[in-house]
Amino acid sequence: MAVAAMAVRTGFGRGGAGLLGAGFAGTPAFAPVTRFDTAGRRTDRAATLPGCPDLAEELTGVVAEVCAGLTAAQRAATPVLLAAHADAANAEVAAAVVAGTGVAGVPRTYTNACVAASTAVADAATVLRTGRAERVVVAAGYLVEPAMFGLFDAGRALARDGRARPFSRGRQGMVLGDGVAAVLLTPDTGSPLATIEGWGRTGDGHHVVKPAPDGSGLARAIGTALERGGVDPAEVGYVNANGTGTEFNDAAEVAALRRVFARAPVPVSSTKSVHGHALEASGLVELVVTVLALGEGRLPVNAGYLGPDPACELDLVLEPRTAAPRYALTLNSAFGGANTALLVGAP
Repeated sequence: MAVAAMAVRTGFGRGGAGLLGAGFAGTPAFAPVTRFDTAGRRTDRAATLPGCPDLAEELTGVVAEVCAGLTAAQRAATPVLLAAHADAANAEVAAAVVAGTGVAGVPRTYTNACVAASTAVADAATVLRTGRAERVVVAAGYLVEPAMFGLFDAGRALARDGRARPFSRGRQGMVLGDGVAAVLLTPDTGSPLATIEGWGRTGDGHHVVKPAPDGSGLARAIGTALERGGVDPAEVGYVNANGTGTEFNDAAEVAALRRVFARAPVPVSSTKSVHGHALEASGLVELVVTVLALGEGRLPVNAGYLGPDPACELDLVLEPRTAAPRYALTLNSAFGGANTALLVGAP
């Protein structure tokens, strides 16, 4: 499956240039939130677009960007799989995207938390492989808002120091971030930006919010993606990790990576360390970053690192690193023990 076009909007603005540059430099977009009152919260930081953007408008914009090269007839035959936070307004958002872009419709909206977008990508691959569509757009969006900010803050999941520090000693939690993205997927194209070679999905069911400490669920998802793509772990040259910067999630993910890559450690970073956690949109934002990095032949930095944690021993990318991996993985995990892995092939 080919990635034919991409569009992204994050706290670094509209487009991938600022996002990728920050990923290589390790410079985060975290700043005080101004679109709602954070008084009384443990932190006031997030990575946000300026002002108070409208989710329907932003999603319409990225879908229009990736469909710019299609004829009206092609757009009218192209479904959109949408990942967004569960909300009564989702039907209105979907209708606005259809009206604003001329696509076939939004047959499904994914709301399964932090694996929503990556699950949609996996389903898009199935749609294409079974010939049910000639092309599929996957779109995802989350804009930082007071309800989820307050919920994660009350649960002490947000970093009090306002920095995401995945796999680092002294990490205090995650930092939320705006993320809106779209990708146009096709069965084949002459010059793709990248390919999706495999995908895996598992549910370990260990705990309502905590991952299985041994990483078994995520390891199975990675193994499934590699098996589906016919790729040996030693062929993978980069992992864009889920890496939220929370104590238990990071340690469990390290356990999963050690299970899969015991014979050949792989370079790892979490780009959430610069663009923040975009919840339902995370999987798509991180897929876009991974594809951009493969195209540049460099690996993004694991920003915010303070020093080693014995529970998180990995080959972390702590400085810009030149590399030309044939394959990369992008990983996501969510509450309830849901895990996804996307195997990305370089163009």
